[in-house]
Amino acid sequence: MKYILLLIFVFSTSFSPIETNVFICGSTGAKKYHYKETCRGLSSCKHEIVKTSLKKAQGLGLSLCGWED
Repeated sequence: MKYILLLIFVFSTSFSPIETNVFICGSTGAKKYHYKETCRGLSSCKHEIVKTSLKKAQGLGLSLCGWED
């Protein structure tokens, strides 16, 4: 019984999609997302740098920063 529960746990956790986090400038005019918080493209951000999911950033219409593609 212990082995069955262990197998169920392993399969349920190993096949869950991994959510990729990205960074965006917190201003309303932001157009890009960044994989690294230290990206050159974020150096001019005058607002808070926000960590969010890639899915949410793309849902907001943001595209990948030119320094990172």
